Amino acid sequence: MTTSAGASMGRHESRNDADVYTEQLMRHGAPKTGFPDRGTEARLAYQLVHDELMLDGVARMNLATFCTTWAEPEVHKLMDESLDKNMIDKDEYPQTAELERRCVRMLADLWHAPDPAGTAGTSTTGSSEAAMLGGLAAKFAWRERRRSEGRPADRPNFVCGPVQVCWEKFARYFDVEIRQVPLSGDTYFLTPDDIERYCDENTVMVVCNFGQTFTGLFEDVKGISDALDRFQERTGHDIRIHVDAANGAFAAPFVNPDLVWDFRLPRVRSINASGHKSGLAPLGAGWAIWRTEEDLPEDLVFRVDYLGGNEATFNLNFSRPGGQVVAQYYDFVRLGREGYRLVHSALYETAQHLAERISALGPFEVIHGGDPDRGISAVAWRMTGDEPFTPYDLADRLRTRGWLVPAYPLSADRQDEVVQRVLVRHGFSRDMADLLLDDLVRSIEHLRRHPPATSLDQDEAGGFNHGARSAPGPSLGGGGRG
Repeated sequence: MTTSAGASMGRHESRNDADVYTEQLMRHGAPKTGFPDRGTEARLAYQLVHDELMLDGVARMNLATFCTTWAEPEVHKLMDESLDKNMIDKDEYPQTAELERRCVRMLADLWHAPDPAGTAGTSTTGSSEAAMLGGLAAKFAWRERRRSEGRPADRPNFVCGPVQVCWEKFARYFDVEIRQVPLSGDTYFLTPDDIERYCDENTVMVVCNFGQTFTGLFEDVKGISDALDRFQERTGHDIRIHVDAANGAFAAPFVNPDLVWDFRLPRVRSINASGHKSGLAPLGAGWAIWRTEEDLPEDLVFRVDYLGGNEATFNLNFSRPGGQVVAQYYDFVRLGREGYRLVHSALYETAQHLAERISALGPFEVIHGGDPDRGISAVAWRMTGDEPFTPYDLADRLRTRGWLVPAYPLSADRQDEVVQRVLVRHGFSRDMADLLLDDLVRSIEHLRRHPPATSLDQDEAGGFNHGARSAPGPSLGGGGRG
């Protein structure tokens, strides 16, 4: 069969036994600007997309991401078997819904809710959505209380330190002023001393970061709670805490269970976490849990009729896949407390090994070295030596070996200070850590021998750092809204 020049070969015009790269689609290239008129054979479409994806970085070597990049074969099987399950359709998929309820109760138990069986919680597409739900609950509860007292409720704010960009989105999308406390001195996060200056009667919540994006460090949730107790005694203003524990909620309970940061503190009313980070679930798994049912305002709950059932929903998304919840429940059953403890203990050990070696190289000061009392299983450092290159140059050089090790500035009032960070995740072995260290040494030696004529800046170096970027300082006295 022959075709005119430029005509695309449809699926009925290709031969199943032909070499895939001799087919017309592969010779003429992929559709890029317009919707194709005709389809093509599955094997050709697969090969074309597969080949393009080879240009992506290797996820396992992306040490910028907090997200799961390795999972057991059984997780892959469950995800495939759950491909068609819609999480919102609890009437059609009641057992998937039951697994979600079990996960909520398990997490409420893990984080010491007073009544794990009776608390409120939900799965989400990630911790960003879960964080916004926690923020909305705080705003609605504050607004209801202000109105009941006959006071204005039109100028809400929340107080935080350096946070992931989802909180800036929350402030903008839901009309809440963000009071982001600038860094000062040698601090890298919000401290109890900041509470008196930045909180007022319009503060709906203080967001405590339990596993900070920039450095991996924990904020002092208990100290901030104590400071808010003193603030309430002085002013009468009762301000709740929301803990953004996207990264720490699945680590500290197993490796450092005596660290108090969760619902053991009555002022902590809600927690968001990423199941797809230290919870080890595939991408697309997040959790929002409230201390009690009363901490989730009823105004946020919708009762909807959907495909034959009446469902309560308080998600920002509606239809969403159920496989991530199924896989998360598998992880809980598969590992249990002891299994999670073993996994995360190994990660902390690898992080500490990395930190010790990086510190010994000379031009670096380790900010966080995988200490479970201070943060998650991560290593963050800054350059202190007089070197002919910058962290951006070093990050770029490491990319030539496939490693994605981000370099980026700190947040408000410290944006001139550039740090680098490695996330030690499940699947990052001691052997991989040693390979990274070898490449780090080689990269430093290369840059010393061949100093760049002009060093790279942040934009030129590239690299995704999960929203970590310079942020403006707070406005005081209820000025502009975020």
